[in-house]
Parts: sequence; structure tokens; C-alpha cells
Amino acid sequence: MKIATASYPLDVLPSWAAYEDKLTSWVAEAAEAGGQLLVFPEYGAMELATLAGSDVAGDLEASLFAVADRLEEADALHADLATQFGVHILAASGPATRDLPDGTRRPVNRARFFAPGGATGWQDKQIMTRFEAETWNVAPGGPLHLFDTALGKIGVLICYDSEFPLLGRALAEADILLVPSVTEALSGYSRVRIGAQARALENQCVTVMSSVVGAAPWSEAVDVSVGAGGIYGPPDKGFPDTGVIAQGPLNEPGWVYGEVDVSAVAAVRADGVVLNRRDWALQDGRTDPVTVVTLA
Repeated sequence: MKIATASYPLDVLPSWAAYEDKLTSWVAEAAEAGGQLLVFPEYGAMELATLAGSDVAGDLEASLFAVADRLEEADALHADLATQFGVHILAASGPATRDLPDGTRRPVNRARFFAPGGATGWQDKQIMTRFEAETWNVAPGGPLHLFDTALGKIGVLICYDSEFPLLGRALAEADILLVPSVTEALSGYSRVRIGAQARALENQCVTVMSSVVGAAPWSEAVDVSVGAGGIYGPPDKGFPDTGVIAQGPLNEPGWVYGEVDVSAVAAVRADGVVLNRRDWALQDGRTDPVTVVTLA
């Protein structure tokens, strides 16, 4: 299959029609290039806050709820485009409100997934960054999901989540892990990219990273973003020796494309140069405690 992953700039939207035109243009371009799985980035939906005016878009709390109020319309648009163009789409994540165990209702960071036949799903971010937790008050969301699709089994680890091996381990049956991200510095982009590559290595799967790129001075939350789309696999049989299937140029808006044969995932898991999954199971069986050795 051909995967299209976005290096996506955020815009000030003068109207809902402008958003429809932008999203339709992006999806049409990827579909016309042969893309079957389209991946948009984390918090790409924050541009919807500009529809409520600059004061709302620039307010951390108000912008969360302004976007949440628009998600139903955005989801309907994504569903229509997935059907119209015959593609699977991971929509750019954004805040969706959720009742929390303490009785409060707060936004979570939610990515929504659309299949061409009309089926939909969603994935919430599991672990908040310091900014999300300490400044923005975005809450961790619902559980991890594994989507069984016509393209293979697909999981989603939103940005920071990709840096935690046990979350990747929970999605070990996925053929493809999608990693939508937004990072404000090269160091942040590097952390997520390295996390995506590490998950591809240890899970012997394909990982797909998308990024917000460029400036959005109207928002304190996503004012500057550094990143690029990328597609990675294990450096083993059936994959590039570097593990890099495709890598976009830094901070350049547009789609990054890569050809992926999902059968190569099953093949490398069964008969790779290394057998991560066999040896991983052996490691799980080692229950002896770690011996502490003091070297004075």
C-alpha cells in the first residue's frame, strides 16, 4: 500500500468553507498520488479555534472547548472524504471533552480514524506532556485501541505516547503504528522520531509519524512547530537497511509518501535476521530479581 503522512501547517480559517476546501485539497492530493492511508498530526485540529475569532484562538482554555465544539462537524467531513476518495484517514487530533472519574469534564487529546466503508474509531492520548498537564490542563483519555482494517491491524500512539515502550508493547499485534505529533523544537521532534523508530524496531512493524510544521502565532499552545513526516520499519529482511522507508524534509509542508507491504511485517516476525518476538517472550519469563553490585 502507499501511505501518505503529513507535514501539516496550521492556518487562520476565515470560514468553515475554507476548512472544508483545505482538508478536501489535502485528501484529494494524497488520494490522487495513490495514498491509501492518510495520517494527519497531533493537535492539527487546533486551527478550528480560529473560526471563533482571534481572542478565543489565543486563549488556552477557550480554544480547547472551541475546537471540541467543532469536532462533530469535522468528523462528518472526514468521514465523507474517506468514502469519496476510498481512503483510510487518521484525522488530526484535537480536544474532545470527556467525563473524568473525579466527576469533572475536561478535554482529552483525541485522534479519530475513518475507513472508506463508513466505520470510525478513535484513540486518546495516554500520557500528557508537562505543558498539557501543568499549563493546559488536558487530561489523559480512554484506553488503547487496535483497529482491524482492510489495510492491516493499526494502532495509534499520539506523540509523547510513542516514547513509552510498554504502550507500544500493548499494541504488539499492530502491523502499523501511527504516531501523530506536534513538537516545538528540534529536540522534541527528535525524541518522537526516535521513539517511533524504536517502536518499529522492537515490535517489528511499520511506524508512521506525522507533524505539524511552521508558525501559528495566534495560539500559545501551537505557536511554533518543528517536524516532518516519516515512515519507518525494522532494519531487517524486507525493509531498508536504515529502517527509514521515507523521510520528509524538516519543516516543509506537504505529504510524505512511502510504499509498505504489510506482508513483510509477518515475514520479518517469522523469519527475520533477529527474532524479537521470540526473544521478547523469553525475556518476559525471566523473573529473577536484579542483583545490585556496589563498586566502592
